[in-house]
Amino acid sequence: MAQLDRDGEVFVLDLGTDENRFNPDSVAEINRLLDEVEAADAPRALVLAASGKFWSNGLDLEWMAANASDIPPHVDAVHALLGRVLTLPLATVAAIQGHCFAAGAMLALACDFRVMRADRGFFCLPEVDIHIPFTPGMAALIQAKLSKKSAHEAMTTGRRYGGTDALAASIIDVVAGEGEVLSSALAIARPLAGKDGTTMAAIKRGMYAPAIEALAIPQRGGLG
Repeated sequence: MAQLDRDGEVFVLDLGTDENRFNPDSVAEINRLLDEVEAADAPRALVLAASGKFWSNGLDLEWMAANASDIPPHVDAVHALLGRVLTLPLATVAAIQGHCFAAGAMLALACDFRVMRADRGFFCLPEVDIHIPFTPGMAALIQAKLSKKSAHEAMTTGRRYGGTDALAASIIDVVAGEGEVLSSALAIARPLAGKDGTTMAAIKRGMYAPAIEALAIPQRGGLG
C-alpha cells in the first residue's frame, strides 16, 4: 500500500513494497495521496519512491483478466493518473530503486526527473513481447519524454535497460549506488520546491499538450 511521508519541503510518496501494480484500489490510493500533496502549502516538491525489488511492474494484469468488462474505465483511470503526474504544479522526481516496467515505466516518465539504481533493476517497456499494443495516450507520453531514437528502441524491442544504459539513452537523469537513490532524488527535488506551482503547471501543459490530449481520450475497448 502506498504511503506518504515528508522530508522538509519534499513529500515522499512510497508506492509500496511489492510489485506495486496498478488496479483500481492502488490508483485511488495514489490519487488520494497526491490530493494531500497538492493541498499542502508551498514550498513543496515530490519524490515518487518504492521499497523492495520493484518500483512498479505496471498494470495489474491478474485483476484485469478477472474483470474484463472493467478494463476500459480502469485504463482511463491509469491514463488520468499519468496525465496528472505529468502536469502536477510542483517538481517531481522518480526514485527508481528496482524494476520499473510497462505502465510503471510510464509513471516514471511522467515525472520531471528520474534517478535509477546503477547496479540493480531494469527500466523496460515490454508491451511488444507480451502482445499488448500501447494505447495512443501511452505512446504519446513515451514519445513526449524520450528522444525519437530511444522511444523507438524501447517501444519496439522491449529492451531491459540497466541504470547505466538508461542514462546513456537519456531515459533517466542520474544513476546512484545502492542506498543512494532516494537521497539523490531528494537532492534534485529540494532546490526546486520553491518554484511557483501555477507557472510550473502552465509550462508543463504547454510542453506536453499533445500527450495530455491523447491521455484524456476515453477507451472504447481493451488496450491498443
